[in-house]
Amino acid sequence: MNVIELQADLQARQDEATARVGELRDQIEHLTAALAETEARLAELTTTQRVISELAPTGAEPDTPEQATTYQAIVNAFNQHPDQAFRVRELHELLGMPTDDPALNVTRSRLGRLTRQGFLTQPGRGRYQKRT
Repeated sequence: MNVIELQADLQARQDEATARVGELRDQIEHLTAALAETEARLAELTTTQRVISELAPTGAEPDTPEQATTYQAIVNAFNQHPDQAFRVRELHELLGMPTDDPALNVTRSRLGRLTRQGFLTQPGRGRYQKRT
């Protein structure tokens, strides 16, 4: 094999390797996008499962909010007053829950989640009402 043939052979191998690198990069890009989509879907499913587990009845209907999970108590309050819009503090007072800022912030987060899930609407800033 002379030098010209050797250089041609090396060039052919380099071209093949370059093409393979391009194919592998395309596969990585595709798999990265598929992974991101699947991880986002998994996060949605995990959140949905947690919310449903918290909302699902655990047997007999509880008599007081203390016996219900917080989500059940909140949903029950909105079911009992479907036309009323509540502020977080008003809801806490109705349910006999603490009205300190950390407790209100947790409930505000829960109400936001229930709003995103379609159980509640926000007729005004800081007000929540049952979706009809």
